Amino acid sequence: MSNKLTTKSTQVKSFAMKQVGEVGWIEKEVETCGDYDALLKPIAVSPCTSDIHTVYSGAIGERRNLVLGHEAIGEIIEVGKKVEDFKPGDKVIVPAITPDWNSLDIQDKSHQHAGGMLSGFRFANLKNGVFSECFHVNHADLNLAHLHKEISTESALMLTDMVTTGLHGSELAKIGLGDTVAVIGIGPVGLMAVAGAKLRGASRIFGVGSREICVNLAKEYGMTDHINYKNGDIGDQIMAATKEKGVDATIVAGGHSDILKNAVKITKPTGTIANLVYFDDDDEIPLPRLDWGNGMAHKDIRGGLCPGGRIRMEKLSDLVLYNRLDPGKLITHRFYGFNEIETAFKLMKDKPRDLVKPIVMLN
Repeated sequence: MSNKLTTKSTQVKSFAMKQVGEVGWIEKEVETCGDYDALLKPIAVSPCTSDIHTVYSGAIGERRNLVLGHEAIGEIIEVGKKVEDFKPGDKVIVPAITPDWNSLDIQDKSHQHAGGMLSGFRFANLKNGVFSECFHVNHADLNLAHLHKEISTESALMLTDMVTTGLHGSELAKIGLGDTVAVIGIGPVGLMAVAGAKLRGASRIFGVGSREICVNLAKEYGMTDHINYKNGDIGDQIMAATKEKGVDATIVAGGHSDILKNAVKITKPTGTIANLVYFDDDDEIPLPRLDWGNGMAHKDIRGGLCPGGRIRMEKLSDLVLYNRLDPGKLITHRFYGFNEIETAFKLMKDKPRDLVKPIVMLN
């Protein structure tokens, strides 16, 4: 089979950030497919809260006519001549994090930061994203994973960001067997953090949130105790529930930067705090001196960008394939057709109370 399918035009329709605070449809040039790269058409995509931060808070700075989106399942249109494991027509999982695997930094630090801090996060940051009739993926053999025929497109789409991010929270938090865990924020990422805490053997899992649909899902994924911030300070509630001992680990998956004050308060000395929030509201992040033991409480504060790459997607796929995890439950709103990307994006911005995660099916 040829390594290239015919494209009708060098211009493709794309949904983009025109500038901070403004989105819209634009025409973009089809990017060149390098020797190790691939061009894809999207089969299914989903907007993310971080897309909203990027546009309306300017969280990564000004961007003009930058195609949005970093969550996609795609069908390969073209591959470079040195791509070995993929061919046109293959349906693939496209992780949100697609680093340059030839970077020397790969040998020195995590792949998420190869080429500079957060540089593994390329889509809708350093390059055009996936909300386009055709999009580019670097290092196809290392950044794509085949879509297993027994895994639904919907579930696979959740692996690209929501699952890998939420489960990374449980990894960063170093959860051990029998640990007590708090997950602050039970939106889609927080729900996957709850699932990750259960997979790693947590005994008691507190989930902080107020929306009924998320609370019910959190219980399905493993939450044992619900904390509603509308009922008072969440730190006070959790400390009371643990008889003032606190929790072994806290995963922060929602809130503004001052939410870390609560995380420090409720975490035991020698415990771990894992942050997954894409903070965009302040230049500095405050920490409570006394709750941090004047800085000497051995409370480990960690924050991390989710892992990407092929092996990560293959391992997460196995969790679904062997019935360890059902991420398809996250999807509450389904749209059909390319133009509905804008509808789903606006829904993600407005966040109605019945929303967990929207998707757009394109094929």
